[in-house]
Amino acid sequence: MLAQVSSTHIAIASVLSLACALVYYVVQLTRHELKIRRIGGVRAPRLASNPLAAAAWFFDTGRALMRNEMLEQYNSFFSAGTLECPNLIELQIFPQERYLFTRDPEHIKAVLATQFADFGKGPRFHDLWRPFLGDSIFTTDGQLWHDSRSLIRPMFVKDRVSDLATFEKWTSTLLTKLPSPGETVDIMDLLYRMTLDVTTDFLLGASVGSLNNPQSEFAKAFNDVQSIQMLLTAVGPFEVLIPRRRYNEGIQVIDRFIMPYIEQALALPQEELEKLSNSDRHFTFLHNITRYTRNRQVLRDQIIAVLLAGRDTTAATLSWAFYELSHYPEKFKKLRGEVISSVGRTRAPTYEDLKDMAYLRHTLNETLRLYPSVPYNLRGALEDTTLPTTPGHPPVSVVKGDIVFYSTLAMQRLKELYPPVSEKFADPALFSPERWEHWTPKPWQYVPFNGGPRICVGQNFAMTEMAYCMVRIIQKYDRIEYRGDWYAQQHEAEVVGKPSQGVKIALYEESVI
Repeated sequence: MLAQVSSTHIAIASVLSLACALVYYVVQLTRHELKIRRIGGVRAPRLASNPLAAAAWFFDTGRALMRNEMLEQYNSFFSAGTLECPNLIELQIFPQERYLFTRDPEHIKAVLATQFADFGKGPRFHDLWRPFLGDSIFTTDGQLWHDSRSLIRPMFVKDRVSDLATFEKWTSTLLTKLPSPGETVDIMDLLYRMTLDVTTDFLLGASVGSLNNPQSEFAKAFNDVQSIQMLLTAVGPFEVLIPRRRYNEGIQVIDRFIMPYIEQALALPQEELEKLSNSDRHFTFLHNITRYTRNRQVLRDQIIAVLLAGRDTTAATLSWAFYELSHYPEKFKKLRGEVISSVGRTRAPTYEDLKDMAYLRHTLNETLRLYPSVPYNLRGALEDTTLPTTPGHPPVSVVKGDIVFYSTLAMQRLKELYPPVSEKFADPALFSPERWEHWTPKPWQYVPFNGGPRICVGQNFAMTEMAYCMVRIIQKYDRIEYRGDWYAQQHEAEVVGKPSQGVKIALYEESVI
């Protein structure tokens, strides 16, 4: 009898609990719906509106990320789009957990600039990325973000960037690592190692020595942490299911490398730091920010953030540039012609030389058009706000706490944003630096360095480093050949998008008759 009563009670309690949970779910969903209406807008077209359907989309996205099919997955979201709202969709997993996905330049403009105060990284992003990037410029909002930007900006002024000695040092080292002409080399591997050396030299005054040590523990840990971090972000609320052991171990390796340099900087008296000037070659990024804060965690967070931005974005863009140029020998020849006519075969280029090479600039711009460095990004709604739809239709309501994902990669490949194909304007899906001779993208349709108040402070540094490296390699070699299946290449979307297969090429020196 007791067993029967107990079983009956358990069954009743279970049904009541389920009913209460269902009522709570419906009440919260209704409240969220009322918020959307009060804001004055409508919902975006929905991919999913319940936990099971939403979970399937997130797991598909995680799988696509691991298969290097993220762009196809992202673009497939917009099959749910409508004429009124073709490039913005939403996915609601819980009553107050809503995600919006866009590839519309007007939405990117809104979240980055015109409605900047309404959007930020938000608490979810901050908490998810904090183990890696801490309270740095990439994870914070408001005063913390403003303070971070103020710390970083002085080291990227023109006078610092135009001092090319660090670029020359490490580009020269890279050239010594290239094999004999005609032999196959994965130039992406060398470029990632070179930019790691450049960036650690610039930040700390001492390089990790990656070009001379291909098996660097630090470089491997840095790569591992980024891969896992991107997966954690891609699967949204299901990040708790992702194992973090390798992630945590990688962060420990990174910290073990960085912290001794921070201790050395903190050991310098404040008066000695003040005596150093920006023109002193031994005055590093770390020295500069140590003048303003003695907080070890702040120093660590800013160093890691700039290291991520400085190494990966530059190396990935250079890798894509050589990948594309290896497929178009006439474009490589044209680029080399400009380089040789500007600086000859041996002279190191000046900052002014680099700025004056139009086709070199067009080549880098075209690479960043097809392969923007950070292909996927997000902002959290800090306030109730809206995003525009097509003219004559109500905006889409965005509730405080909603997450807006945007993809510059998907946006910059939308054919409708470009002029018709003609003799002067190649298919936008193709690599064509020549298009920049007759065409300028409309505002917010080309944003390789983001835009608005958060526009990349280091973009001039990155463009100068990339141009310098390309010139020095192209001065030495007059032909490039791809070694591998050019069409098998995929876009590997970590924090920064890179070629999934590496870039295996052969370089040939100019024949001397």
